[in-house]
Amino acid sequence: MAVQSEGTPCWADAMFTDLEGAKRFYGEVLGWTFGESSSEYGNYTQAYADDKAVAAIVPPMPGQEGQSQWCLYFASPDADATAGKIRENGGEVLMGPMRVSDFGTMVIAREPSGAVFGVWQGDTHEGFEATATPGAYCWAEVLTREPEKTDAFLSGVFPYRMKEMADEHIDFRLFDVGADAVLGRMRMGEEFPPEVPSYVSVYFTVDDCDAAVARATEGGAVLRFGPMTSPFGRFAALTDPQGAHFSVIDITTAEGETPRFKDA
Repeated sequence: MAVQSEGTPCWADAMFTDLEGAKRFYGEVLGWTFGESSSEYGNYTQAYADDKAVAAIVPPMPGQEGQSQWCLYFASPDADATAGKIRENGGEVLMGPMRVSDFGTMVIAREPSGAVFGVWQGDTHEGFEATATPGAYCWAEVLTREPEKTDAFLSGVFPYRMKEMADEHIDFRLFDVGADAVLGRMRMGEEFPPEVPSYVSVYFTVDDCDAAVARATEGGAVLRFGPMTSPFGRFAALTDPQGAHFSVIDITTAEGETPRFKDA
């Protein structure tokens, strides 16, 4: 598998106080199986879909306990240089750059509107072994209350070309790497409670959105939006039992006209 182009989402992980509970929940909802926990790396545990590494879960380090959340990592050829760009563009480096054995180098950061994300300079661990297949990562969107800050930051840190939806009633942008759209950005409206901060919404692929939602809610998740059929697939947004937001999407079930975008 080739190393992803700079700025492309390449990995996702989340901290869970109840690691076994997270295994049960995501195993049931997404069909994940799990590798052995690595005590050398804080019981970091990889998740697999059809024997392909698709994400990881880990218990919080002492002092980092709090609401669980998914962290999306963006590929970088030079994590130190990217950390510098994060600071130069008004972001905050929360951790790193930190070498993780021979796996790669990581950075955890916060963009100016508050969404936390990661940077990964892959070595032996290049990232997702599968995408856009059931159980695997498919898409992500930055949900922000201050889109102007987020747009300027992301385009300053990564080599993105921005496109905006050609609909004055919807504040949504795409970020392209080359010819490929790799990330979305949506303004958070009144439908989001004021206590919900800006965050990155990670989408995982499922073969039946409604069935996945049923499994999730039966397992203690809260349905936040959907299921809804769109030109990109049928999707729903959820909050898992430990408070982590995520979305599921069936990319084979799509309806409607694809929205038009123009250069921003």
